[in-house]
Amino acid sequence: MKTIVSRLIHSRSSFPRLNTLVGSNSGRYLSTDSNKVDEPFKVEEAETVNVPPPPTEKLLVLGGNGFVGSHVCKEALDRGLSVSSLSRSGRSSIQESWASNVSWHQGNLLSPGSWDEALSGVTAVISCVGGFGSNSYMYKINGTANINAIRAASEKGVKRFVYISAADFGFINYLLQGYYEGKKAAEAELLVKYPYGGVVLRPGFIYGTRQVGSMKLPLGVIGSPLEMVFQRTRPLTQLPLVGPLFTPPVNVTSVAKVAVRAATDTVFPPGIVDVNGIQRYSQKKF
Repeated sequence: MKTIVSRLIHSRSSFPRLNTLVGSNSGRYLSTDSNKVDEPFKVEEAETVNVPPPPTEKLLVLGGNGFVGSHVCKEALDRGLSVSSLSRSGRSSIQESWASNVSWHQGNLLSPGSWDEALSGVTAVISCVGGFGSNSYMYKINGTANINAIRAASEKGVKRFVYISAADFGFINYLLQGYYEGKKAAEAELLVKYPYGGVVLRPGFIYGTRQVGSMKLPLGVIGSPLEMVFQRTRPLTQLPLVGPLFTPPVNVTSVAKVAVRAATDTVFPPGIVDVNGIQRYSQKKF
């Protein structure tokens, strides 16, 4: 019997020694083997992958040296965007510091090929192009020129296009037939070419500081009080014939803010935004 027990003890001691690893709260493993020192758990470093940063938003403002266009350019620069402008006169006469940060291009939307360079690398377009004159001239500037821009931008793969149109003023539309027919034609083209990335803004009277040569005209002196008055007469806008005359004015800063947001915010809903929508969106944080 003693011989059997002796053999069992001897055979147990001859087995290979198994070490048990016990996890600790610190994430290190402790060995039950008293002959080994506790070693830290080794983690291999992940391989570093060079991923290029997302492309910078590049905005092209058509008519950027005008009243609304200049405010759009400034708003876009304040948002950290790369901004360029296209107009028939090229560089703006505005002497403010922000103007030097805009890439100014000279070209004519009615002359295909004269402004292709301005669309290079552009991710969004905001058109502030419009004008008054004879009916044929107004249709050409408000309609044909903008239609050309919409088609060219679509062909270049520009993802978003914002068109600053005008509110419907009822019977006044007939007095400026070419103006409003041109606007409507451009709107229709935009909604066809950009069903998911096209936005039409329809402001009424736009007020704010207008630069005329070296002078600044404070149009807000008239527009701001009218905006507050017309906000209280909103139900009157539903009246036949005269209702549209109660469309409230809107600040040019609000128009610029909403235009830039619509051009760069991928979740901004496509379609038509009226005066009330412009006021509502301008109050939301961007």
